[in-house]
Amino acid sequence: MVLGGGGKNSGLRFLKGREMKKVLVMDLKEGFVLAKSAYMEENTLLVPAGIALREKDIARLKSWGVTEVEIEDDPEETAPKHKKEDKAQDAEGSKAGSSTLSLSAVQENKEPYLSYLGLIERMDKVCNNIAFRVALETRLVVDISTRLLKIVREQRNSFIGFILGGEIKGHDMSKSLVNTAILSALIALEMKIPHHKVSQVITGALLHDVGMLRMPKEIVGKRGGLSHAELQRIQSHPIHTYRIVTKELFFPEEVGLVVLQHHERWDGEGYPNRLPGAAINIGARIVSVADAFEAMVSHKPYRNSMIGYQAMKNLFSDNLKRFDPDVIKAFIQIMGIYPIGSIVLLNNGALGRVVDAQATAPLRPTVRILTNEFGVAFKNDEGNLINLLVEKKLYIARAVDPKEIADKE
Repeated sequence: MVLGGGGKNSGLRFLKGREMKKVLVMDLKEGFVLAKSAYMEENTLLVPAGIALREKDIARLKSWGVTEVEIEDDPEETAPKHKKEDKAQDAEGSKAGSSTLSLSAVQENKEPYLSYLGLIERMDKVCNNIAFRVALETRLVVDISTRLLKIVREQRNSFIGFILGGEIKGHDMSKSLVNTAILSALIALEMKIPHHKVSQVITGALLHDVGMLRMPKEIVGKRGGLSHAELQRIQSHPIHTYRIVTKELFFPEEVGLVVLQHHERWDGEGYPNRLPGAAINIGARIVSVADAFEAMVSHKPYRNSMIGYQAMKNLFSDNLKRFDPDVIKAFIQIMGIYPIGSIVLLNNGALGRVVDAQATAPLRPTVRILTNEFGVAFKNDEGNLINLLVEKKLYIARAVDPKEIADKE
């Protein structure tokens, strides 16, 4: 296959890059740099641009039948400057040319960002194999789960910020699964669930919607209302997911129950079995909250995303209908009413970004000033840190949709 060629599911698309020249894949060497990111259809990254190629990247191109690619001009000259990035890329994944990352996130959170992107890329492979019924090694999912738990423990705030910031564009299914797993992990840890159960919750969260990958695309992507038959088809996806998780991936029943029951409701009005309250698996109750929040803050083709503050208000006002109140309580302790990454307006007119939540005072987080009360704007980490639990005279007047700021610039 020459770049851009191939059939329905093997075609590649390339993003605009630097000055480039064509080279045969068989002539590629470690350290060469693709001028344009290589993608399979559905926004699935094959090999990223801008970072030095590794042996496994070249092997991946060959395995997909690619015969020719475009690389940055004068690869021998450009290769050395990417050496420092190889180590981070090998450890946690690579930076995708299609991803949009805010300036502050690039400069403050580069390593966590690469880790986050690495998880999403690995889930791309899981999702593709499930969608096309290709055999998948269970250990790949276990590896993602293990990596995710480790980095969430170490970089909690960064990952919450990535979820709310919508830093990665495309990769919709794998990104949603990873985001839900990150939030589920945080809730499980906050609730002090035993370690082996935390792992089961994360694995269930990573796989909770994979049954949707085998649903007709015309139903899954339909805008507007679904017919009764279409709704029934969609509501059967937990059963399909359960079969995939237990019969094809051979995960234990405890993981299967997480995916089977994550659409059950606390009031017993959920599906597929209308289970009430504590009859629902605790992992499923956790994933239910994480999944709902992720869906609200993520951009969908048929609606804009909701800002974190409004999403938290929606969860807080559930009134024992959909969610376990203990899970909601734990989630609020983690996120605060104004989640990390939220842009807020203070009562003195200053604009800030929430950088840490206060478990004991969810309305009074720690805020990094972006623009002070005199209209002076600060870059990156230059603005003052304001702990609203200490600065009693200051408080949050309202949450601000980042689009409001973008529209004014």
